[in-house]
Amino acid sequence: MRIFGFNPFPALPYSSYRCATEGESCVEARSHRIGLIRIFTILLAVLLPSVLFAADVDDTMNGIFDSRFKTLQVKVEGNDYAPPVIMLDSDDRVIISFDELTEEHSYLRYSLVHCNAHWQPSGLVDSEFIDGFNLGYVENYEYSQLTKVHYVHYSIALPNDEVRFTISGNYLLRVFPEDDPENTLLQARFMVSEAKAGIVANVTSRTDVDYNDAHQQLSFEVDASKLNVQDMYNDLKIVVSQNSRVDNEVFIDKPFRVSMNKAYYEHLSPLIFKAGNEYRRMEIVSVTYPGMGVDRIEYINPYYNMALRTDELRSTEQYLYDQTQYGRFTIREYNSSQSDIEADYVMTHFSLRVPEQSQYGFFLDGDFSHRRFDPESRMVYNRATGLYEKSLLLKQGAYNYQYLAVPIGSMSGATAPIEGDFYETVNEYLVKVYYHRPGERYDRLVGVAVVYSGK
Repeated sequence: MRIFGFNPFPALPYSSYRCATEGESCVEARSHRIGLIRIFTILLAVLLPSVLFAADVDDTMNGIFDSRFKTLQVKVEGNDYAPPVIMLDSDDRVIISFDELTEEHSYLRYSLVHCNAHWQPSGLVDSEFIDGFNLGYVENYEYSQLTKVHYVHYSIALPNDEVRFTISGNYLLRVFPEDDPENTLLQARFMVSEAKAGIVANVTSRTDVDYNDAHQQLSFEVDASKLNVQDMYNDLKIVVSQNSRVDNEVFIDKPFRVSMNKAYYEHLSPLIFKAGNEYRRMEIVSVTYPGMGVDRIEYINPYYNMALRTDELRSTEQYLYDQTQYGRFTIREYNSSQSDIEADYVMTHFSLRVPEQSQYGFFLDGDFSHRRFDPESRMVYNRATGLYEKSLLLKQGAYNYQYLAVPIGSMSGATAPIEGDFYETVNEYLVKVYYHRPGERYDRLVGVAVVYSGK
């Protein structure tokens, strides 16, 4: 970013440790430049509101935008399988981790953007949502060990000594090179909640459209007695997601009814979800023997290659229960106690046996695909094999995935054509309650609840 024609990050090439001036040691040159950058960091944090970094932000989904980076994960510290929500003014921390396929680490930085309930920038300045400077260094990194593919593993823990959240809501973290803040390398979503609204939720397969068939329906009540809400019909916003998917996430503006300080959300058509099916599972935890779902292993320089067993249609089969993690994945090398840095990268080959379709695109859905419908997750039909195929470079671990059929021109996927919709499916639903108090400029996240179908 340039300000009035001035580049606030002078580009001395210390990544190669060249000396800045004659007679100055490489260490001194590096220290000199770091000192300059830290000075400019303070000036920028004080003088520039975060809205400059959030300007023209349309894409706020989790994502990686540079092919050198892989394996983006957003977790709650101590609970790898919880949705990425932490409590305001608590000891909770969110951990954002990722890898860079490289021999040497890069000098990376991060900033935060506060977003509204629809994940668009709130327009708040830094001092309105954090205590500290909104330009942090990615200082925690480790080099891979004993792997064919060399990489650097990075992690960011929030809040930390330099950044503390002062308000609740949706947060987007951006990672960028220290000398090019407009170049977003990757970004990650997480949420900070106040836990002020009580939520009692229920899921049933006896829906308003069918009975124990292809759908599941949510109903819940929100107790806002601690919030002093003036208009229960208009000041609360509800967002519900199924298994962390974003394509079928729903927004509810008004409750079905209100009684005193309680709002009831029931018999609302947006709260009826296609039931889907249990996620498929595969494990690429070993390069010496085939794990779950793996058909064969072969080393073709520079990668181990693992061909998964060809997936078949499940929409015409009977429902079969399987305990899954709702689309998440876990990094694991079976013989390692430090999988984050000892798990290798494997070229993983997916295949799906289904006739070629013109009305749909088929996409891999799961946290590993960042829930995006893009070329990275799109299956490609191979006429020679009669299969839809996709090859992805994945870090060793246990993965959940499913196939979504996306009609041409749509951004919402369907489970029915490939996976099927079965009312018995165990799904994870996340209910979020936002409160936009009159006179405030942002959506407070005042309550979160997780509820499971079939439990």
